[in-house]
Amino acid sequence: MELLITARSKFQDEPEYTELDRHGLSTSVTVTGGTGSAADPVQARVRVSNLSAADWSGVIHVELPFPKQNPRFFLPAFMYGRNRGEAPQNVPNEFPRLREGKPARPSSPWWMVRSDRLSHPAAFAFDTGFVYGLCASPYFIIRDGVKTEWKPELSGEFYQYGGYSCSLAKGTVGYTLGYENAPLLFIKSRLVKERAALDNNCFELAAGEEVEFTLELYAYEAESELGINPALKEIYFRYHQSPRRGSDIRTAAADLSKAIYQDAWLPGDRSYSTFVYEDKEKGGYRYNKIISISWTGGLTAAVPVLMAALRLEEEPVREQALSCIRNIITNSLNPDSGLPYEACQDGKWSISGWWFDGMRTPGHSAYLCAQALFYIMKAYEFEKKIKNVHHEDWMLFVSKVLPILEKSKNTDGEYPAILSEKTGAGLEYDSFGGVWCMAAMAYYSWLTGDKTSLEGLKHSEKHYYEAYVKRMECYGAPLDADKAADSEGILAYIKAVRFLHAITGEELFLEHMKDAIDYEFSFKFAYNSPVKVPPLSTIGWSSCGGSVTSVANPHIHPMSGNLVDELYYYVQQRDDPYVRQQMLDTVGWGCQTYNRYDNEFDYGKRGWMSERFCHSEGLVTETYSDGAPASTWFCLMPWAGGSVLEGLVGDYWEAEAQ
Repeated sequence: MELLITARSKFQDEPEYTELDRHGLSTSVTVTGGTGSAADPVQARVRVSNLSAADWSGVIHVELPFPKQNPRFFLPAFMYGRNRGEAPQNVPNEFPRLREGKPARPSSPWWMVRSDRLSHPAAFAFDTGFVYGLCASPYFIIRDGVKTEWKPELSGEFYQYGGYSCSLAKGTVGYTLGYENAPLLFIKSRLVKERAALDNNCFELAAGEEVEFTLELYAYEAESELGINPALKEIYFRYHQSPRRGSDIRTAAADLSKAIYQDAWLPGDRSYSTFVYEDKEKGGYRYNKIISISWTGGLTAAVPVLMAALRLEEEPVREQALSCIRNIITNSLNPDSGLPYEACQDGKWSISGWWFDGMRTPGHSAYLCAQALFYIMKAYEFEKKIKNVHHEDWMLFVSKVLPILEKSKNTDGEYPAILSEKTGAGLEYDSFGGVWCMAAMAYYSWLTGDKTSLEGLKHSEKHYYEAYVKRMECYGAPLDADKAADSEGILAYIKAVRFLHAITGEELFLEHMKDAIDYEFSFKFAYNSPVKVPPLSTIGWSSCGGSVTSVANPHIHPMSGNLVDELYYYVQQRDDPYVRQQMLDTVGWGCQTYNRYDNEFDYGKRGWMSERFCHSEGLVTETYSDGAPASTWFCLMPWAGGSVLEGLVGDYWEAEAQ
């Protein structure tokens, strides 16, 4: 494997990377072993020397070319395939897309990005039956006065981030000493900055100084894009760090549920506020309602709080959560479509939630409707299992809505993303968000023993697997991401195949479950990124175990906390140390990512947590009162705490108690 090594000096006028000898630099590459397989990559020791009499500052770019035919690139949590570069891009939310030629923003035939935007320090391409890729240390430290590549077993003073690249034009994946966010920096989907001049992102070499690092290089056969996952597994174990020690599970469950119960409840609305802010001037709290039945509110908060109340035997907390659930079941149904309205404002139910103006097509959201049904059933199951209370009216509500969703499937077996407000007919497809319908139907079949829809479920599962999961490109779940590749929809798919396996015992569903779990793990941090912005930088907060939201909203959020029971189910079926450790990372991350005491995150009370954790300062939008940047949102968001709660107080709670 030959490497292409170039550089860009901080002091040159043009942005191009040129041969090292033009910079007074030289390089040598020594291969020390390896076959290039996922488990045994080629070990290439690279040395870069500054031969000139002057100090050098800039970015050094090492690329691995491959025989390009029709590549799909995978930079974990940043690039999946071509990030929908093949699809129309005239949408409100921008995110990095790969497209050939000279495309308009936000597409480009190449990308460079700082290492901490990736969950794993690696860049891969899948092209015509082969996986090509490289892995290297995400940042450098100063150790005994020498610039040294970081490894989990090494300590030292942080020096500089590295970076990664991909080029559709050239057919390369790359690694950089120093970094660029180019040609654009996406802070969030509606805040994008142009390529910046080289400054604090440079790697420096004094006159006569040299630096060494190891590149691990991959080139192996694979049947599909799923072939990158064995390499990601090995990289995970190579760089893994556990999350910092947080609260124990019982304490975390009590803290999170108590905070939502005490500080987020809106009695007049019989629901939880989506955002709760401290009012520094007037005292007390400010509430941002934007009430929905699920996804960022409603049942995604109420049901985990109910589960925690049942586990902790907190009857007032239980009654409050039950009030929210009953309100939705009693009042949300649209008589025209037979589907629940997703939003409520001043007592009026409608389809016009906060996400409405970002939709292409007005109508009911399958994501929200079906997720609501799923959580109603989860509440039913836990009330019956722990309290021996049977809410049959809840199951009647679910049984009336599910057939409407089933009827809306197209001939591929795909559920719509958007359904008509008037008739419940499917209006828009090409979206993974509809997979929540499959999850709800599979859960219903498992709960009731009714297998009437089983063959239809199998048909839908096969479609979603072949069209999305197998290609490692699931898009269209969150309504605010314009069908960017995301980590949210896969959670519903994993829940669906879990129940399909529980119903049928077919090994195929465990195989597909593992492939989907691997996709989720590609968004989940393997190590603890060295955050440089408070409060995350000052409290020892850990990124390991947290999942990046999507390639459009690339902060870490807690939604994958609701997957703990599914991971636990999988490791009960198969002894898989990788999945087990990732499950423990997820639990550990949740137990340390909320206020364990008042103002731990520089705001709020014990048990408060938000949804946005900026592991990279390239994502920061929040500020302190003095204007200084902050790496988290300063608010309580019940759905966020609910996601962590759901993982802590589900079936895994019983396993911990044994």
